[in-house]
Amino acid sequence: MDLELNGKTALITGGSRGIGKAVARELGREGVDVAIASRGMEALEETAKVLAAETGRRFIPISVDTSNEESIKAMVKIAADELGRIDILVNSAARVGGSGPAPKLAEITEEYFFEDMNTKVLGYIRCAQAVAPYMQQQGWGRIINLSGLAARQSGNAVGSIRNVSVAALTKNMADELG
Repeated sequence: MDLELNGKTALITGGSRGIGKAVARELGREGVDVAIASRGMEALEETAKVLAAETGRRFIPISVDTSNEESIKAMVKIAADELGRIDILVNSAARVGGSGPAPKLAEITEEYFFEDMNTKVLGYIRCAQAVAPYMQQQGWGRIINLSGLAARQSGNAVGSIRNVSVAALTKNMADELG
């Protein structure tokens, strides 16, 4: 499939595995050079090596903690410097499975809730805030926020709130940024 992305660049958080890795692979197949970011550099380096070999595109591994604004700013600067620009941001980072099974309503702690929201929802906001000026200066860009099925399912109140928040954030970003 030709999505007319050949020669574009992308930054993907949560890019070392799962959906983020799959998106990175497909963008590479479309001719996009990709910076992949997550917490674990070892997994990132291996993913970058594998995807570059599969697609023939550049994959740049960058360590980031999306719960930390300074870490995000550093990630964006590295990506922009290495790629020359950032055309596409894919926000895919999240706590992998949290710290175990989803707590029931009576078991949810503020610490658990805020950690989950800080990593994903606030992380997506921080990434968009850091990347949007590049896109606005270029006159072109796309921001893609990956939510999750938990937005539509019961049994995980924090996951539902987190993913509904991402959907609302995405709508607001689209209205504001165009």
